[in-house]
Amino acid sequence: MSDAALRLTDVACLRGGRMLFRGVSLTLGPGESALLTGPNGVGKSSLLRLCAGLLPAFAGTVDRRGGIALTDERLALDMDLPLATALAFWAQLDRAGPEAVSAALDALALPRLADVPVRMLSTGQRKRAMLARVIASNTPIWLLDEPGNGLDSASTDLLGAAVATHLATGGIVVAASHQPLPMTTPLTLALADYLPDAMEDSP
Repeated sequence: MSDAALRLTDVACLRGGRMLFRGVSLTLGPGESALLTGPNGVGKSSLLRLCAGLLPAFAGTVDRRGGIALTDERLALDMDLPLATALAFWAQLDRAGPEAVSAALDALALPRLADVPVRMLSTGQRKRAMLARVIASNTPIWLLDEPGNGLDSASTDLLGAAVATHLATGGIVVAASHQPLPMTTPLTLALADYLPDAMEDSP
């Protein structure tokens, strides 16, 4: 993961005919993290999707080096499969082995639920399963959308430990959150500072 990189240069995002933000620049290398802050609707999720290549930038450029794993409000796991099997499906697509799934289950305290169908997991367990999918990907760049939602304090601590381990091994983390996250000295990007001028958006 030592050569991972993510760089945004003067990025703007247009959704549904509305400019969400513009002029966003961000450069992250191995072991670095960023926290996207701001109220709902300011464009945090859209910026993560831009980073992932799922949305085109209206202006500016997005450059990335290394694989990306994104977690958002969608579970993206087969509800009928046992948890470990559902995670293994994604790990295989990411060219990660069974040991990656085991490590991810351990990181989120999920081994005892490995054989439980995903549909039977509680809300908090599903959130941990979503995060386990990111860990099991073995990709260097993690994009986490509101990763603390639905987690109790113990699970939040597990999230913090997983993020710290990923950064210590040269990974990159970009997280969007409206609440504090257990991240040590991330670069903070307040998207409200990048809103387009109201007068320029007026007819």
